[in-house]
Amino acid sequence: MYEKTFPGKRYKNTLAFLQKHITTQEAILDLGVTNPFSEIMKQHGYKVENTNGEDLDLDFNFVQNSNANVVTAFEIFEHLLAPYNILRAIKADKIIASVPLRLWFASAYRSKTDPWDRHYHEFEAWQFNWLLEKAGWEIKDTFSWTNPVKKLGIRPLLRTFTPRYYIVYAERKSLPESTGFIAPK
Repeated sequence: MYEKTFPGKRYKNTLAFLQKHITTQEAILDLGVTNPFSEIMKQHGYKVENTNGEDLDLDFNFVQNSNANVVTAFEIFEHLLAPYNILRAIKADKIIASVPLRLWFASAYRSKTDPWDRHYHEFEAWQFNWLLEKAGWEIKDTFSWTNPVKKLGIRPLLRTFTPRYYIVYAERKSLPESTGFIAPK
């Protein structure tokens, strides 16, 4: 995915946020296949296990059988049709998740060639907060940052001061009984 470019600013900010909230003694389940950032987490002393590329809209087994007390999900939920379901199925007590924010001046990202690289959602920060809260999480900290690009034009200029990424640290609270959600087995 990053053969020619490397999202240095995104990785730096994500690692700093992770280090602020999670110790290297805590076991992490990182949603998604092994990737450059999961390798960076390991290089910084974290114990990380990744999911195996299963469709997280349909298959919750890996998440439900994990003994990790932290789940990380970096730019994963926008790829899911129904992220609420996996958020409810997580057994861990803590989550750190980041999403790309919806930009009012740019269309949502869509890949016409890779079905796994499609965005069903590009959130606004308040939408992602509501999703987490409804799924039984209490938000403890958030951070957002810009993603400037080295191009000329109105949209590149807007990217210099419009936040593009949003990251959240949340802890599990009791799930509301009224939702009727039953996780598939």
